[in-house]
Amino acid sequence: MTRTPRHSGPAGPEEAEVLADVLRSPGYLRALVLSALIGIPVSLVAFWFLVVLHELEHLLWADVPDALGLGVPPWWWPFPLLAAAGLAVGLVAVRLPGAGGHVPASGLHTGGASAATLPGVLLAAAGLPLGAVLGPEAPLIALGGGLALALRALVRAPDTPQSTVLLGAAGAAAAVSAIFGNPLVAAVLLIEVAGVGGTRLFAVMLPALLSSGVGAVVFTGLGRWTGLATGDLSLELFAPFPRLDAADVCWAVVIGAALAAALRPVAAGARRVASYVSSRTVARTVLCALGAAACAALYALATGRSPADVASSGQGTLAALAVDPHAWGVGALIAVLLLKGAAYTLCLGSLRGGPVFPALFLGAAAGVLLAPLPGLGVVPAMAAGMAAAAAATLRLPVSSVVLVVLLLGSAAMMPVVILAAVVSFVVTELLKARPEGGGALRAAGGQPVST
Repeated sequence: MTRTPRHSGPAGPEEAEVLADVLRSPGYLRALVLSALIGIPVSLVAFWFLVVLHELEHLLWADVPDALGLGVPPWWWPFPLLAAAGLAVGLVAVRLPGAGGHVPASGLHTGGASAATLPGVLLAAAGLPLGAVLGPEAPLIALGGGLALALRALVRAPDTPQSTVLLGAAGAAAAVSAIFGNPLVAAVLLIEVAGVGGTRLFAVMLPALLSSGVGAVVFTGLGRWTGLATGDLSLELFAPFPRLDAADVCWAVVIGAALAAALRPVAAGARRVASYVSSRTVARTVLCALGAAACAALYALATGRSPADVASSGQGTLAALAVDPHAWGVGALIAVLLLKGAAYTLCLGSLRGGPVFPALFLGAAAGVLLAPLPGLGVVPAMAAGMAAAAAATLRLPVSSVVLVVLLLGSAAMMPVVILAAVVSFVVTELLKARPEGGGALRAAGGQPVST
């Protein structure tokens, strides 16, 4: 790619000249046009991918139990479903190229996608509707990037390192904008995940933003035309946004630090699980999946609520929590935090998916639990909790802030969101120890978490 000076901003004349050269180059302009075109087919595939996942999850966790006269899924329901998820992921990891995608314990990644890895990614994603405590964003990133590179080969566009980076980022952004319902979130997330800066920031940002914007238009039109639901991330809160006061702001700092410390064992445990699974992939993947099922079963037995509260990404449960947080007693909130956190740890290290949705749910549930603190309201507590949990888990503070603000649909909570995310990120970095099992993560298809 065109050389990048050491300083990171486009303020200097040398940097501005390099950027102008990049934007004028015929190869980059062709990549920009192709990125816009790629947004259309990638968004179509992403739409139907999410529709299938959403419909399968509803079928397995609502329609089938109801048809059997069970109503709410019984406590034992997660065991056969998650055993099947573990078996599918274990076989894919052993037998197919790309191992079904990277291990989610290593965080989100944009590289490594190709047309050859797409079958494994799609098959491993079958674990999501079966109850994996993970979200669809990681498979979407791999799916979008792989499709973009496959389309490049189909139209016989030049295969260069620059086009691989640009088109891979553009395809991933177009796919991810589908689940977050906003192209801005996708572009910011992909840029922060890639860790680019300076001239490279603008060079990668433009195709990603353009492709995600085109994809969002197609995706929105498809949703209105078909009437099908994909489970996009949006919340309807139970109450209007309150006016923030000093207590809300102070508690946001405390929540940020507390959740960073509380979620550190989740990340460390997930790396140990990934290391454990890597040596005997199939059997140990199934065993970890059954461990997650046991967490969901124990939760259902202890609370009388559905095991789907634990055995799922948390996307639907988060929406229900936002609509009626008072329907959850203190015992149920503590149980879901402990048991979903444990299931999340096991799934991060053994199955395939993304870390965003469970982290958001755990943060929101922690916020509701802490809301009775003096001077703290439910809505500010939920906003701070989601931002803190996302920043601690993803270690992407800017993306976490943008995601939570757009999720809430208002900037009214932005001060507590920013404070909680920044404090959580800083505390996470200060507490961070050198990861264990990095080689195992790499062997299992992921990358070791950087230190």
